[in-house]
Amino acid sequence: MIPFAPYDYDFHEDPYPMYARLRAEAPVYRSPDGDFWALARHEDVADAFRDSTRLSNSWGVSLDPTAYSPQAEKSMSFLAMDDPRHMRLRKLVSKGFTPRRVNELAPRIAELTAQHWSRCLEMGEFDFVADFAGLLPMDVVSELLGVGPNDRAYLRTQSDLLIHREEGVTDVPEAAMYAYLELHQYYTALLAERRKNPGDDLVSALTVAELVDDGRSSALSDEEIIGFMMLMVVAGNETTTKLLANSVFWGAQSPDQIAPIISAATSQDDAVDAVAPWVQETLRYDTSTQMLLRRVVEDAEYGGRVIPAGDRVLLLIGSANRDQEVFGPDADEYRIGRDSARTIMSFGVGTHFCLGAHLARLETELGLAEIVRTVSEFDVDVQRSERVHSVNVRGFASLPMTVKGR
Repeated sequence: MIPFAPYDYDFHEDPYPMYARLRAEAPVYRSPDGDFWALARHEDVADAFRDSTRLSNSWGVSLDPTAYSPQAEKSMSFLAMDDPRHMRLRKLVSKGFTPRRVNELAPRIAELTAQHWSRCLEMGEFDFVADFAGLLPMDVVSELLGVGPNDRAYLRTQSDLLIHREEGVTDVPEAAMYAYLELHQYYTALLAERRKNPGDDLVSALTVAELVDDGRSSALSDEEIIGFMMLMVVAGNETTTKLLANSVFWGAQSPDQIAPIISAATSQDDAVDAVAPWVQETLRYDTSTQMLLRRVVEDAEYGGRVIPAGDRVLLLIGSANRDQEVFGPDADEYRIGRDSARTIMSFGVGTHFCLGAHLARLETELGLAEIVRTVSEFDVDVQRSERVHSVNVRGFASLPMTVKGR
């Protein structure tokens, strides 16, 4: 029996050998205790993402037993809903995430990027996560929601606690439960304030948003808005933080591929164009979101095996992105410039495709563009780096970095 253990710390350090074994020996895997199934091949993962009839999000996307429940939407918002409820809420909040709206945010994101990176340049040696990658996404999400600067460090701490898992713990730990309560209390108070004193932020817009369906209009409840804010602090913050750090980590391991990018970064626009393939390959090679759960509501066949209704199945995104049947025999190599835009699973596929995908790319591209535009070289201290330990999210808690300015 293949010892696939999603909570295992050794697996978090490098899950890809296990993924390769699963694709080769058990592409439709069932855990020894029957607790879950897992799909490892690109074809099956893509099919599962598109199957919103037999596979349901309504109990959430996390393997944690406590989080897996009909109440999952309280912390995961529309990510833990099926249509038509999913589409109703998604339509209302999506107005803040259209490509046009996101592009309008670019100047402010660039300003925040320069603000944080200038301090890093001055230091020369710093923790990339603590001093840059953990700050920028939280600032962007906070400005969208109308959260003041003084509260952002506190919210980031709670967000980190929400996803961290101690070794040997296979459920939501006590610290994460307290973090959830802290975040819920904070956002409840924030929403009450916005209802009294609306601003120009997304939360204020949601308090008055109405969806007209079949001639009937409906507004969002407090619970729905708070659930959305809870989702934003993880999906809009943690995953982008990890994508930035993963990009820098693998870029530092590939100086021959980064040198031409630095050389091409003669202006801000040139720098953004130059780093876009770097972001794309990181999304494929070592994506922030490694796996998502689905509840099986009708018997579903994959790879010749039937997963019965009532069971739950993991969609192994990290494995799908390394499938040699799709990405070629060099799928386990980090190769910037690889054509994978239509085939990566990093933001999902189908009705639950990540609403913030465009924003995540923009933040990461602007962040990396500022780096390559201002440095002649950079390096990370692999020995002193520390990984995040989480079932769903892969990245760094700490990434010591040194830079040499141009």
